[in-house]
Amino acid sequence: MSTEWGNRLSSLIKSVGNLSKTNKPVAKAFHGLEVATREDSVLNDKTHELIAIAVAVTTRCDGCISAHVSAAKKAGATKEEIGAAVGTAIALNAGAAFVYSSHVMDAYDQL
Repeated sequence: MSTEWGNRLSSLIKSVGNLSKTNKPVAKAFHGLEVATREDSVLNDKTHELIAIAVAVTTRCDGCISAHVSAAKKAGATKEEIGAAVGTAIALNAGAAFVYSSHVMDAYDQL
């Protein structure tokens, strides 16, 4: 594990552990949500993690990136598969910006 991202993941685990101790109901609920996404899932672990990586990119969550890249590698995801998932995230962000930009034109017309 590389130093920078390995340190981020270790720090994340420690910080989340501290948060979990101070707010057990929220931590339990969040953990339950994660468990629910895998329970009786038609997605295998690798596919689940590839989707999580793409979402992590679109939400700009470094903690999510460190956790889900690590999990994806453990689930057997290749660098190329992760690259493809990230490519989809990039395309979606560009598409979302393009579509949302129509609001600017609407605002201009209405103002």
